[in-house]
Amino acid sequence: MDYTNFFLMKEELSLIGVMLILLVYDIFSGEKGKRHFQTLALGLLGLHTAVNCLPREAFDAFGGMYSYKPVMTAVKTILSAATIIVLMQVNNWLKDEERRNKQGEYIYLTLSTLLGMYFMISSGNFLLFVIGLEMASIPMAALVAFDKYRQTSAEAAAKYIFSAAFASAISLFGISLIYGSTGTLYFDDLAGSITGSPLQVMAFVFFAAGLFFKISLVPFHLWTADVYEGAPTTVTAYLSVVSKGAAVFVLFSLLTKVFGALMEEWQFILYALVLLSITVGNLFALRQKNMKRFLAFSSISQAGYIVLAVLAGTPQGLTALIYYVLVYACSNLAVFGVVSIIEQRSGKTDIADYNGLYKTNPRLSVAMMLALFSLGGIPFFAGFFSKFFVFMAAAEQGFYVLIFIALLNTVISLYYYLIVVKAMFVKDNERPIETIRSDRPAQIALALCMFGVLCLGILSVVYEGIGQLAL
Repeated sequence: MDYTNFFLMKEELSLIGVMLILLVYDIFSGEKGKRHFQTLALGLLGLHTAVNCLPREAFDAFGGMYSYKPVMTAVKTILSAATIIVLMQVNNWLKDEERRNKQGEYIYLTLSTLLGMYFMISSGNFLLFVIGLEMASIPMAALVAFDKYRQTSAEAAAKYIFSAAFASAISLFGISLIYGSTGTLYFDDLAGSITGSPLQVMAFVFFAAGLFFKISLVPFHLWTADVYEGAPTTVTAYLSVVSKGAAVFVLFSLLTKVFGALMEEWQFILYALVLLSITVGNLFALRQKNMKRFLAFSSISQAGYIVLAVLAGTPQGLTALIYYVLVYACSNLAVFGVVSIIEQRSGKTDIADYNGLYKTNPRLSVAMMLALFSLGGIPFFAGFFSKFFVFMAAAEQGFYVLIFIALLNTVISLYYYLIVVKAMFVKDNERPIETIRSDRPAQIALALCMFGVLCLGILSVVYEGIGQLAL
């Protein structure tokens, strides 16, 4: 075995190095040292992201077990940047007396899930893929249960881990059928071994169910609202953006690289799932009173739009997918950032609690409004361009009816996003949320998200750069 292959895994080794440094620091630093733990974590993760943001030449390592393509650098960089924003938003929450001594646990668990997603993205074999999937899922369940003395957090973690376990079991059963019918688990070898037999179609359906669960596509979405509501808000933000972004990219890669011979079958399945996810997510979002459940069904709908790019199955679809994930990260993390700040200071999470928010917290209200406009796809925010590119990729493959239905659903989504805007700017509240002064890291995180919401659509170089890597 050539052990120099390990040095090719630059992103993974770098992140492991960050985790080891933080682990040693957390163990041996005193009380005064732990005050700077989060600053150190942000600095190291920022350095890790900067060092690994430049793409390299494509290569395979460990006999094809680990595979690298330049476009993977873009995806990993987006996920790392989103993780940095989440850790900036969690600063004040972790300094609470109840969690002051758990900063290391929270950050270490978060980075463990990120490492698992790295392995998922760069896997060239189903075994490494499963290892990455479990590395991302199990620590995530611990994060959902981080507030262990809150019943809702423990309940959400139980629902998440049971759902994840069943989804993983189904996926592994599908993988076993794939191995039984082809005799290999390497993606490059499978591309020529998948013939479209009924057994292989069934194997694909079982395997894909696990990824559909991670993405929260209908009907694999039933865990989403309860977990989003019960988990700490910062964990919900991470789950809705980073986990979903990694799963969607892996789904695209596997469908086009491994299951290309089954294109007709998986396009039919994805067509139905996109249609159901966009429609069900929007209709159920209309009925929600709690902000976190509202955002849960919004994320289900957004997942449908993202998978519309997967449905295209082309380099343009891949470009639109990565760009959509980038814009979605900025928009959704901005919304969750505001929700997190308000929940930490006031304990309020219902939409009605946001009535009259603009009078007491104008900056938070404006940030929330702009992010919601981007999620809704209003011109000329970044979300408008991300939806446009996704529709354009799908239109090139002739999915005009689905695009029309998606456009109609965009109108519905605008309505329920405007419900929150109306609550903040139009409605009055006898007991409005008091004026809140957020901490500096949270302010910087919101500013970065606002920059993405306002500028990513205008800066065409971003989309063009992603497109060059996708080719």
